[in-house]
Amino acid sequence: MMIVYIPKQYRMNHDEAVQMMKSYPFALLITVDGHRPLATHIPLEIREDEGKIYATGHIAYGNMQKKTLDNNRDVLLIFQGPHAYISSSWYECEEVPTWDYLAVHAYGTARVLTWDELKSALDSMLKRYESHRENGRLWDTFHPELLESEMKGIVGFEVEITSMQAAAKMSQNRNNADYKSIVAELEKSNEQGEVQVARWMREQRKGLFT
Repeated sequence: MMIVYIPKQYRMNHDEAVQMMKSYPFALLITVDGHRPLATHIPLEIREDEGKIYATGHIAYGNMQKKTLDNNRDVLLIFQGPHAYISSSWYECEEVPTWDYLAVHAYGTARVLTWDELKSALDSMLKRYESHRENGRLWDTFHPELLESEMKGIVGFEVEITSMQAAAKMSQNRNNADYKSIVAELEKSNEQGEVQVARWMREQRKGLFT
């Protein structure tokens, strides 16, 4: 079921959407408490297991959103990739400007993690972000009492993702001349997001840039 309107030419396939979530894991967790939407910006760990996709994370114990996470079938996770303003002055013909972007909306069912599951999730997150660092702070490098104290201040959760709507609106509708012009202009930028958009576009039409 398509909940978000995405023209066919901009839709990512399943594997592209999963990879995008893994590459840009800082997401927006959205739930509803009664009639009021609640949102928290958090890093998530994405894993695939026997054909299913799971997103694991944690929020502060004092965050009222924790009350909406256990056995909630209506959870939305929004992942935002690089994006950039596209000036129509870069086109051959007169057009209006637009915005290019990568985004995934993932819907699923949330549950609260047990203490042991939370420990495992935190250990996994530390390995991802610390293991490549010189003197990285992995789980076993912390004092157990500190870890236990910190864990009391958070609530871990897991979302089983049941559907995704993923958009890669990256000027696919432009002819080759316009496409090359957009990439060239974006590559002049000092903004990381604009450079990343240009890099993504180059990858999609490699033959234009050889």
